[in-house]
Amino acid sequence: MSNVAGLPPWVVIDPLLQSWLVEDIGRGDRTTQGVLVGKTNTVKALWVAKAPGIVIGLSIAKRVFQLLDANVSFVATAREGQYCEAGEQVAKIDGALDCLLTGERVALNLAMRLSGIATLTYKYAKQISDLPARLVDTRKTTPGLRMLEKYASQLGGAVNHRMGLDDAVMIKDNHIAAAGGIGEAIALIRSNMPYPLTIEVETESLEQVEEALQHGVDIIMLDNMPPELMIMAVKKIRDRNSGIKIEASGNITLDNIRAVALTGVDYISTSAPITQSKWLDLSMRICL
Repeated sequence: MSNVAGLPPWVVIDPLLQSWLVEDIGRGDRTTQGVLVGKTNTVKALWVAKAPGIVIGLSIAKRVFQLLDANVSFVATAREGQYCEAGEQVAKIDGALDCLLTGERVALNLAMRLSGIATLTYKYAKQISDLPARLVDTRKTTPGLRMLEKYASQLGGAVNHRMGLDDAVMIKDNHIAAAGGIGEAIALIRSNMPYPLTIEVETESLEQVEEALQHGVDIIMLDNMPPELMIMAVKKIRDRNSGIKIEASGNITLDNIRAVALTGVDYISTSAPITQSKWLDLSMRICL
């Protein structure tokens, strides 16, 4: 697991959290307002893991509650990115009962979603942890959650790929078709791309690898290649230009990721830890 992943500053995240609170609260928490009318109960609560996994997002959950009431005390008893067993306490909270009940679902949803991603990412990364190849995430993320999902991916042990389309140039099959070929696409892009963006090209054959090599790209992606063809492509690239990074992608699973890493690629990109992860079950228990 990575312990160096960092969240963007709160000035970036707060508008997202506020919009999700507005979505959930609407015109008011009818149940809590009805039950607690005229009361200002201060209570303690515990967050507990109901399934084993890597728990993250506790600082985000704390922020959710403090946007509702700055006086809430939320103390994480598990460190960010810690593996926790079922039944283990991960946080303790002191605050107004109405605040805790109103913010509970948004806070838990985020922590459970992100913890699930980190847990599955860790399983993928562990498969190749003794090899030079690094696991890389993709832009297949939930709209509105990309920053947080990629944070979870990084804490699970992956390297973040592009955050958005403006981070780097990635020439894929549809770009190649639209331009009329790899060489044509590279020439068009290089004529107006800003410095210092890198250029990555998606290739599906040795012929396309050769064309990418001829035009001096920074990264060559081997897309949906069988391992035997990937080995040939890696050798071809290394023999010609050892400075070019090589990325493998396409139908990466827990069962085949190690075989892909053994071909000698630098990076293996997959959306699976984000798109196929299950939420890690967490619950909040009020101590009245």
